[in-house]
Amino acid sequence: MSIIDDALYRKIKKQTGQAIGDFNLIEAGDRIAIGVSGGKDSYSLLHILERLRRRAPIKFELVAVNVDAGYPGYRTAVIEQHLRELGFEYHMETTNSYQVIEEKRRPGSSYCSFCARLRRGVLYTLADKLGCNKIALGHHLDDFIETLLLNQFYVGTLAAMSPKLAADNGRHTVIRPFVYVEEQDIIAFTRANSFPVICCACPVCGVVDQKRKRMKKLLRELAVDNPQLKRSMLGALGNVHPRHLLDRNLQTF
Repeated sequence: MSIIDDALYRKIKKQTGQAIGDFNLIEAGDRIAIGVSGGKDSYSLLHILERLRRRAPIKFELVAVNVDAGYPGYRTAVIEQHLRELGFEYHMETTNSYQVIEEKRRPGSSYCSFCARLRRGVLYTLADKLGCNKIALGHHLDDFIETLLLNQFYVGTLAAMSPKLAADNGRHTVIRPFVYVEEQDIIAFTRANSFPVICCACPVCGVVDQKRKRMKKLLRELAVDNPQLKRSMLGALGNVHPRHLLDRNLQTF
């Protein structure tokens, strides 16, 4: 399979490269585990990072890692075939996360957040096993902004995501190279290259969280009058003025 080298591909590659440079996401000698779920974001990230790796002035390694949570019907064979046919180094891991979620999840609580925590723990363990010092995730610009709004509206915190985050275990660094890439471009890129996208097969697969759905709708409406809204909000995350906030821990007087 050959990635279509068009304006969209070059745009995403440039934005990813810029994020890597701005936040020093990849360094010489890194071995990076890329979480590949079978969704549009992780497939796109894997292919873009591989193209950047081939032309990079430094040497680093990539290994695609898939974590099967154990949901019935999750078609890991589709993912593995794609990775194998294109020559990616990869590792497939099967877990009993679904059983744990069914037993421990509180009624009415989110499947996705619980599943994500378990999956992240598995990724940390696998990173050690595979000799990886970094873990790359496919969160994009829209994820950063929506998370910012969700935290403000529903949690009461001024927080989003970080493009580079030291893990609690002190051994790994989580990186998000798609911080500058919009979701609509990832969707178009995925369709143009016919990536074999599959659903995670969890009970809420394909159902957008209602709160996040409201954030998406709000952003669409506001963008009608301000097409640069998302870029402005992302810029705000990197242009913080602590003196104009209410956190007493940040006050200097």
